[in-house]
Amino acid sequence: MLKNKKAIITGGGRGLGKATAIAFAKEGIDVAITGRNETVLKETVSEIEGYGVKAIYSVFDVGNYEEVQTSIKSIIEKLGSIDILVNNAGIAAFGTLNEMEVSQWSQIIQTNVMGMYYVTKEVLPHLINQNEGDIINISSTAGLSGNATTSAYSASKFAVIGMSESLMKEVRKNNIRVCTLTPSTIASDMSIGLGIADKDSEDSVLQPEDFAELIVAGLTLPRRAMLKSASLWSTNP
Repeated sequence: MLKNKKAIITGGGRGLGKATAIAFAKEGIDVAITGRNETVLKETVSEIEGYGVKAIYSVFDVGNYEEVQTSIKSIIEKLGSIDILVNNAGIAAFGTLNEMEVSQWSQIIQTNVMGMYYVTKEVLPHLINQNEGDIINISSTAGLSGNATTSAYSASKFAVIGMSESLMKEVRKNNIRVCTLTPSTIASDMSIGLGIADKDSEDSVLQPEDFAELIVAGLTLPRRAMLKSASLWSTNP
């Protein structure tokens, strides 16, 4: 069902993005991953190629529209077409609203919100033209409920949900499924780096591979069915 489809995963070099790329490769999906660390992207592409699919990478900042325009065009030309977009790239920083620097707040919004908008804007016309496709937008439980010190991150993830909901209602008529996922804390590189997850918590805390399984499950539903949204939690962290 998914074999030979083409996918773009932003922030695909590590963590959730890498796990999703590998899960896609196991399904026979050709994958393009994006990010800003070329060394990490190269290593991940080599791993993906081991599953016998086409894998490419592109280095660019999702928050820079000119870079997005050029890079997405090149990616789709190399893949030949595009069927699936996973908007996973994102950054996080925590602090009280009064303490956080304006520049830090702006960067989070630029990457998490505008970056998702930019990439989607460049991919969407291709999906509309072929009258079918899937867009998976990664939000967070922080986009469902704000907490002290999460104002910037929560604001960005609330925005992702609103944008996704609106887009879903715009493109259903084009047989494009838009899914918004809101995971709780996952033991990803970003979460571990921020100190909100532990690399030794594999038996209790969500792992990137768990999340990738959910994405694949949503994609394998009959085309008449759409996983509009889902929230994945650790059972007993």
